Amino acid sequence: MPVPPQRPDLHCHSIVSDGTRSPTWLAQRAHERGVDLWALTDHDEVGGVAEAAAAASTLGLPFLSGVEISVTWQDKTIHIVGLGVDENHSELVEGLRRTRNGRVERGQAMAAQLEKIGIPGVWQGALKYVGNPELVSRSHLARHLVDAGVCRSMGEVFYLYLKEGKPGFVPHQWASLPDALGWIHAAGGMAVVAHPARYDLTPAQEQAFFDDFVALGGQGVEVVTSAHSPAESAHFAALAQQRGLYASCGSDFHCPEENRCELGALPPLPTGLVPVWEPLAARIRKSAPSSAAQPTN
Repeated sequence: MPVPPQRPDLHCHSIVSDGTRSPTWLAQRAHERGVDLWALTDHDEVGGVAEAAAAASTLGLPFLSGVEISVTWQDKTIHIVGLGVDENHSELVEGLRRTRNGRVERGQAMAAQLEKIGIPGVWQGALKYVGNPELVSRSHLARHLVDAGVCRSMGEVFYLYLKEGKPGFVPHQWASLPDALGWIHAAGGMAVVAHPARYDLTPAQEQAFFDDFVALGGQGVEVVTSAHSPAESAHFAALAQQRGLYASCGSDFHCPEENRCELGALPPLPTGLVPVWEPLAARIRKSAPSSAAQPTN
């Protein structure tokens, strides 16, 4: 890229998955916050990319299409971001459709578990927050528990419920790592490990996972993200250098009321890393600014 971005944000969610705002609203927010390279990366869904790209184009905001794919690796759920994908590629679209299958049944099973311990109406309550009927997530159930007064915050919900070993958790078999990377590569994108510190991998598991990821053609890792402490960012910066991986960054923005980090508020990548946008320069969509649309919910 002739002018490297100064405030990139390459991890963000809309109401098409488990965010609370439209892709257009998010593009406007990113632009207002000074983001100069933005990606929409909804969970297992590319249905918001066209709207996001159009809104970004109107604003003159450089944009990368994206997706965040849920993967099951050795009984752990790990998320892989695909950046610069062709959102209309049939192999990617069909793979994501298969991955989304079962989310409704899983959500209903989680709600049923919570009802058994005395928390009624969780499923119907969660549906109020769902923008895409194919993509019901734990976040939708969690928002209901907060609004119903069961918990004080999203963090408290996930401390007490909805995660492994807690009431309301139901495991799900997501895409395999080879499948997810295959779909991303078929669609012309780059595969990036999202917020790697979140998975509580032992050092041996971390090494084994990245061995598999690199062997399958994985190319990047999120170094700076809202889920990482400075020490964790430094660790994955070193890992990126050791493994020859490109470095990415993203706020993982879902909602202004509950997010740890605003769009565009991340610190810069550590020095000495090769950022993901360099090899993706040809996939970045650009347009001259014109009259900007107003934010919408």
